[in-house]
Parts: sequence; C-alpha cells; structure tokens
Amino acid sequence: MTERQLTPLDRLLSRVDNAMRTLTPGSAHAERQPQGLQEARDEGPLSDDERRHVTGLMRINHTGEVCAQGLYQGQASTATLPHVRHAMEEAAREEEDHLAWCEDRIRELGGVPSRLNPIFYAMSYALGAGAGLAGDRWSLGFVAETENQVVRHLENHMTRLPMRDRRSRAILEQMRSDELKHAVTASDAGGAPLPPPVRGAMTLMSKVMTFATYRV
Repeated sequence: MTERQLTPLDRLLSRVDNAMRTLTPGSAHAERQPQGLQEARDEGPLSDDERRHVTGLMRINHTGEVCAQGLYQGQASTATLPHVRHAMEEAAREEEDHLAWCEDRIRELGGVPSRLNPIFYAMSYALGAGAGLAGDRWSLGFVAETENQVVRHLENHMTRLPMRDRRSRAILEQMRSDELKHAVTASDAGGAPLPPPVRGAMTLMSKVMTFATYRV
C-alpha cells in the first residue's frame, strides 16, 4: 500500500492541529516514559521555596519544548526535500513526549505552564520557517545548534535541582539523551554549522525565554 500524498490543505490543518495540541494544557500525551521515572521517588518532601524553584525550572523546560514544536513545524512547512520535511515532523513527534513529561511534573508540583507560551510558539515557528527557506543544509544546522544549546541548558538545570528531587532529574536526564541524539542526527544528515552571529542571537532569545517563563 502506498502512502497517501498530503495536500497543502492537509499540511496546513496538521500545523494548526499541532499548535492547538501544543498550547492547550492537558492535550499533550507521551508515548513513552523517561527511563527510571517509575522507580524515582523524591527523597523527602521539597520545601516551599524548593518547590517554587523546581516549578520555575520545569516551566522553562516546558516552554522550551513548546518552542521546539514551533521550530520543527516551521521548518517542515518550508523544507524543500521530502526526507528533510519528514525528519522535522518526526522530531516534532518525539518532542511531544518531552512536552507531556514537563507539563505532568509541573502539575505534580502544583504549578501551571507559562502564560507566554503562545508568543514563544509563534516566534519559534517564524524562526523555523525562515531557517527552512534558507535551505535544507541550514535548516538542519539550525536543528543541530538548537539541540546542542538545549543539552547545555538541561545540564545546567540538573545542577540546580535539589538533590532529593529524583523525579525531575529522571525527566531531564532522558530529555538530554534524546536532544543529544537529535543534534547528532541533524549534523550527520548534512547540517551546516551556523555563523557565530546567528548562534549568538539564538542564545539571546533563549535567555529572554528563560528569564520570563521562570516567573510567568
């Protein structure tokens, strides 16, 4: 049986559906769980300050995954090669697990996702579409750089978690492993290294997102 060819309308509706599922609380569902999460039990209750801090960190990570959805969907919308478009869409599906994990942990901690998520999704979609228009090599390079920055960001968060918060740590460790795999895959597929000014702009946007969503 041959795979049905999607029309431009099909693709548009798919993008809208992804945006709605990404931005509507409770809509994301994970197909798998982080390794070791079932066995992970926090070693004692978190204090109120620790709970607020961890909630802020996980809210940042959740918004990061909202941005990832926007980036990948934007890139898929402008990718010229079918296999690159497929790779972007597949990566977005894998990132949905991360989105659900972070949201579930935020709820466990008594918090809510950032109210700024629609803004960051729209910005990320535009950036992804622009990267796709620049060419598939640049688009793949954008993925590789994004994922490498996310890996460093997750490693930083793991050092800032309370030692007894084993559940958040299990989630971040699995996310780090997945993001590193995505970065390597994009580089191996022919991603071009991004110019330093572009990498710097990406880092600046990440810092703005981090500062804002920790609090809102």
